[in-house]
Amino acid sequence: MSYTIDRVIEGADFDEVDARTRAALQEAGFGVLTEIDVKATMKKKIDKDMDDYRILGACNPTMAWQAIGIEGKVGAMLPCNVILRSVDGGVEVSAIDPVASMSAIENDELTKVAGQVRDMLAKAVEAI
Repeated sequence: MSYTIDRVIEGADFDEVDARTRAALQEAGFGVLTEIDVKATMKKKIDKDMDDYRILGACNPTMAWQAIGIEGKVGAMLPCNVILRSVDGGVEVSAIDPVASMSAIENDELTKVAGQVRDMLAKAVEAI
């Protein structure tokens, strides 16, 4: 089982894909709560250069509320991370597959919610 939902945007500018990703996530009901510029962090912390790489922590409050109500400690696995990274020929967008990440928790109700979130994220990634 793959643990991400992936799409490569060929020939695209990194910041353009970032903007498109944020818009698609918002349209799907997600907000971006956190952002980590991995490229800048690696340069600052260990003086290493790398291609563009950004992690967006996306959250749909309604779905998070449901998940936390079902399984109180699930917050340790939130928000849903979406990464943007430069690859040959474009920018790859990869969103976590919540069903895969939640498979460590044996709870059928939570699995149903994770499935709904996966569908929402898949539609957002496709819309980029």
